[in-house]
Amino acid sequence: MIASEYLIFAGFLIFIAAILALDLGIFDKKSHEVKFREALIWTLVWVSFAIGFYFLLLYFGGRLHGVETVADVQQRIDMYHHTYNIVGVTNDAEALEIYRRNLSLEYITGYLIEYMLSVDNVFVMILVFMSFGVQKMYYKRVLMWGIIGAVIMRFIFIFMSAALIQRFNWILYIFGGFLVFTGIKMFLERNKEDKVDTEHHPVVKFVSRFVPISKTYFRQHFWFRNKHDNNRLYFTPLFLVLLVIEFTDVIFAVDSVPAIFSITQDPYIVFFSNIFAIMGLRSLFFVVAHVIGMFRFLKHGLAILLSFIGFKMLLHVQLTEWGFTTVHSLLVIIGILGTSVAASLIWPDISRKKRKVVSELTGEKPI
Repeated sequence: MIASEYLIFAGFLIFIAAILALDLGIFDKKSHEVKFREALIWTLVWVSFAIGFYFLLLYFGGRLHGVETVADVQQRIDMYHHTYNIVGVTNDAEALEIYRRNLSLEYITGYLIEYMLSVDNVFVMILVFMSFGVQKMYYKRVLMWGIIGAVIMRFIFIFMSAALIQRFNWILYIFGGFLVFTGIKMFLERNKEDKVDTEHHPVVKFVSRFVPISKTYFRQHFWFRNKHDNNRLYFTPLFLVLLVIEFTDVIFAVDSVPAIFSITQDPYIVFFSNIFAIMGLRSLFFVVAHVIGMFRFLKHGLAILLSFIGFKMLLHVQLTEWGFTTVHSLLVIIGILGTSVAASLIWPDISRKKRKVVSELTGEKPI
């Protein structure tokens, strides 16, 4: 890793850590129920950060890998198998502009994929909270610590995957086949009712074998010492909820991380797009909880999106030869998601069950 990569990556991690510390230290001192307005404001804040990072890459992206010359750009194209080329370009400034434009485009496309796939993750999180009977005022705390764990796990997963892909490029075909399978499976099971078995969930059964779990919640705490039992340490059901949320994110990472590798094999761009999407996941959870009836056909769109990305990975050599670029991928992704959202708005889900879910989660009428 060259010096510029160290500095930029360290600066990014410091920025994320500062935001998390600010949230935990100031905005999360007192547990409270997050209302729609607060959730929407924070969602816009995180989307603004993500868009701002796009412009940073657009104008200063060359500094990420210390790219300055035509030779540097070509080296990165060969290393990460970018879908564009600089054949005939001899001017360093022109080559650098092409590089920055495509780097920022890969980032924003990856971010869009990850952010939209996160919505499906949110649906499962909603079921987890409801199944465990967690009070609404504690949702925010669990999600915050869940996000911290997700950032660490994504870091490990992304850079391990990138190292494997660099050494064994055929792994992309495995990722592609898996995403096609997942997309088809998601489409076939799109109307299946999801359930979370709180007693027989594998995480609950595994953890309960090794640590004592209290039968009741202890306010917002994940553990406490029982003075009536020789000061013995007990973990609360809220701790189990946190672990189940973490487990859920790992499962979704198996889909979402390979999906972004279909857009770029640059691990830093994959990481940046992933983390910005994850950091906005908590506020997105509360927004989705209020407008859950507006996402009737989103699962259809996500299933088609995963299948498209899988086929793209399986046919990446042919598509590159045909001139299929990141711009085309972005247009297809926007088309798929836009169509599913538009269809959901035209034919919203107004079933009794959906209204009941919104009411239980927010205490308000569904939008």
